[in-house]
Amino acid sequence: MANNPPFLAEILPVIIQALEKDAEEVDRSGEFPKTAFSVLQQHGLLHFVLPTASGGSGGDLLASQAIIQAVARGEPSAALILIMQYLNTRRLDDSSNWSEAVRRKVAESVIRDGALINALRVEPELGTPARGGLPATRARRTAEGWRISGEKIYSTGSYGLSWFLVWASSDDADPLVGGYLVPANAPGIHIIDEWDHLGMRGTCSHRVVLDEVLIPLDHAVNVAPWSTPRPGLNEEESLWMAVLLGSLYDAIAHSARDWFIGFLQQRVPANLGAPLASLPRFQELVGRIDTLLFTSQTMLSSAAQGHVASGHAAQIKQVVIENAIRSVQLMVESIGNHALTRHHPLQRHLRNVLCGRIHTPQDDAIFTSVGKSALSAERSTS
Repeated sequence: MANNPPFLAEILPVIIQALEKDAEEVDRSGEFPKTAFSVLQQHGLLHFVLPTASGGSGGDLLASQAIIQAVARGEPSAALILIMQYLNTRRLDDSSNWSEAVRRKVAESVIRDGALINALRVEPELGTPARGGLPATRARRTAEGWRISGEKIYSTGSYGLSWFLVWASSDDADPLVGGYLVPANAPGIHIIDEWDHLGMRGTCSHRVVLDEVLIPLDHAVNVAPWSTPRPGLNEEESLWMAVLLGSLYDAIAHSARDWFIGFLQQRVPANLGAPLASLPRFQELVGRIDTLLFTSQTMLSSAAQGHVASGHAAQIKQVVIENAIRSVQLMVESIGNHALTRHHPLQRHLRNVLCGRIHTPQDDAIFTSVGKSALSAERSTS
């Protein structure tokens, strides 16, 4: 895999500095991080992984990982929205199921206007499609086009998106299930401000209600009959998701770690007369934290460079996110009550990093799948 483009080394520190200025305010207000995406658009990073055939930069996983880590060091909510942008735009190549006209329209909007796209999949009753089930959101075929009605929750990006890729089922006898492309400004769309999470507050993952929203027939861009077995993400897509999500939460832990190191070096208790960094117990603690983060960085780097089989993608995500959470928890535990007060820097990192556990696949699904594979292999060789 190619090395990171040279220009990234120049612009990523600038991006971290620009985004971290607003990080506390984004966390406090829960508003969409507009400034962050203006900066990212200015540096051409919103179409970074868009395939070259569609006019993008065709960025690879290693470079994308570096970008996500930098954005997350600045403002992590923007990093999660950018991950969704990357996962969706990299599919817009010549081999996609999208019509040429629709694919080009979306690609041009990303390049020209900095348009953002994300898949809206989770529903109030169904939950995540990863657990199975037919979506309640319906696409009704009419002479004018598709009429889409339904509700989606945890819609990451909501107000900042230009395109919704809505997971829905058609009204056919054998429903066409999959992604229906909906312009975010189409009549009949209402966003309900109900995202009031403890962490990752700037993702604006509000409820989106679609009421008879009209889209052209060729906007059924990635659908298949319900009776047809539906493959999940392929191994390459799973690896991209695992590495980028892991890099996001690893970056949050690194931000907390950097603050913690500075605190230990500068804090001089009156009864000690020396910095806390001089105490063996804090030296051991930092060693534990750095070992957790070193393990994660090694796994992420190896996976991004193609040195880890993509079949281990979910395990990488699980280990990296748990290491990030444990690292921040160790810092908070060592400081005590102060770290849990609303104004303290560590509490924001703790709230944000805990959100890593909610991403699909969750731990129970990961461990069950790994265990079943191991036990099946043992049975076949016995």
